[in-house]
Amino acid sequence: MDTIYEGALAKINLTLDVLGKRGDGYHDLQSIMQTISIRDDITLHLGTGEPWKLVCDKDWVPTDERNLAWKAAKVFFETLGKDPNGLAIEIVKRIPGEAGLGGGSADAGAVLRALNRYYDSPLSVYALCELGAQVGSDVPFCTLCGTAMVEGRGERLRKLPDIPEMFFVVCKPDFSVSTPELYQKLDETAIAHRPDQRAMEAAIAKGDLAEIADKLGNVFEPVVISQHLELNYIKSILNSYGSYGQQMTGSGSAVFGIFDSFEYAAVACTMLKDNYSEVFIAKNA
Repeated sequence: MDTIYEGALAKINLTLDVLGKRGDGYHDLQSIMQTISIRDDITLHLGTGEPWKLVCDKDWVPTDERNLAWKAAKVFFETLGKDPNGLAIEIVKRIPGEAGLGGGSADAGAVLRALNRYYDSPLSVYALCELGAQVGSDVPFCTLCGTAMVEGRGERLRKLPDIPEMFFVVCKPDFSVSTPELYQKLDETAIAHRPDQRAMEAAIAKGDLAEIADKLGNVFEPVVISQHLELNYIKSILNSYGSYGQQMTGSGSAVFGIFDSFEYAAVACTMLKDNYSEVFIAKNA
């Protein structure tokens, strides 16, 4: 039996725009995504000689073929025509669920990277991302990691320059948002402000932290805030303690703030922990 390890990095959306509904029922997206250092840990045991199994330290995570990590392994082995002779997946979960941080997708991406490495990298990273698209919309980016423009359903990726080192305070409030319901509401809403993708790309190319923070934009955020005003409270705390910019990630409900120093981030984190149990400090990764 062989054992391999891989970290699964959370993602945030620096920009997120929904361009419209497609004929297949999905939506076309345009988003600049960034991986951050909040991570799950994935352990794979190959050659167990037993039926596949998945275990996780959090009881809300599915431990069967519904899990995206399981699906990713299945797609990998089917595509390469290989049989691991038994597989066990262990997940140590730190990325909050239903937060817009891509936790399940991060796990799937980590499984794809780990298996590809184990078999001496038969697939390029972009071929691996294409496999990820069969598993879930955020999986291609969570396989690639770093900074990237993501388009379509998530399957079209363009790598961008790395952003400068910055610190993120991420706060997951106690409520979650139904993504399908949110899309439906967005379809019925006139979008007043869309993120300026070109301006964000220019800020990233310059490596200007303040400008990156200034160009944040997520079309889902006003829709969620209209029902959950406490997101404004979280944003105000982040702003009060030195955040350059703050925004909801993905379809929510986690909010992040951008800081230029660990010290300021730590103070904001401490203040939020008075009211919220899931508050993290992270760096871009």
